[in-house]
Amino acid sequence: MSDRMLPLLVAAMTFLAALALAGWFGSATLSRHWQQGPGSSLTVQVPRPGEPASRAYQAKGGQPPVDQTRLAAVLVLLTGTPGVASANPLSDQELAALLRPWLGAGAERLAIPIPAVIAVRLTDAAADLTSLSQRLNEAAPDTLVEDHGIWIRRLAVLARSLQACAGLALLLVAAVAAAVIAVATRAGLSTRREAIEIVHGLGATDAYIARRFAARATLLAAAGASFGALASLPVLLTLARLAAPFAGGSGVAGDLLGDALGALPAPLWLALPCLPLGSGAIGFATAHAAVRRWLRRLP
Repeated sequence: MSDRMLPLLVAAMTFLAALALAGWFGSATLSRHWQQGPGSSLTVQVPRPGEPASRAYQAKGGQPPVDQTRLAAVLVLLTGTPGVASANPLSDQELAALLRPWLGAGAERLAIPIPAVIAVRLTDAAADLTSLSQRLNEAAPDTLVEDHGIWIRRLAVLARSLQACAGLALLLVAAVAAAVIAVATRAGLSTRREAIEIVHGLGATDAYIARRFAARATLLAAAGASFGALASLPVLLTLARLAAPFAGGSGVAGDLLGDALGALPAPLWLALPCLPLGSGAIGFATAHAAVRRWLRRLP
């Protein structure tokens, strides 16, 4: 059992461990990407963007031009607000592209009053949006500020939940691998019981016998884990290629492999080679303890 089944069973456990590690690091990377991307931005909608700005607001602002539009007034206020890195109004083509999934290809020809949309990038995700919304409403009544923070917080909770599940799966895989190695070691001891009793009677110490079995278990576990880690690479690259657009990948067919390689988190590239080392360590510790316990029961 040690020579035939143990490497295959450890390879299967390592394959599952690689998937669990990918889930852990992948969810952490996506959460960080979302927080640095949509989490540090907001959207401002300005209804009736071509109409004149509020006269009350113009009176407070130091006599701006009377023909200043609502959109221009909002842009001036946004660009002068601390914590706002940029404020870019979407063009008509960009708005049509956003509406096309709902209104069809002829969305730009429909007689529908469409508000102006401004994409705002923040330097501080914890900016006071309530005060900003009030000032924007003074400049152009009915202006709507859409904060992405609530969705980012929900996605962060989801990412932490996925990490917890991945960590639990990794612990279960390690426990199952240790149990498999222990069973295989006990099977090897039972098969060689007479030889072990003879060697033990001739003066071989428990430490010597335990080291011999532990070395064999370490070699088999490390070999199986290496095969399992290599077998997981095609699956991980496929999953990374599917996740590349959510992590900022280009999505271009010619860049799929590059996006997949880039979407795999750097810590995962470091963790995969550690799987055979970890499996070998589990194999050594488990086999050594199992042999020691078995030898103590010998007469």
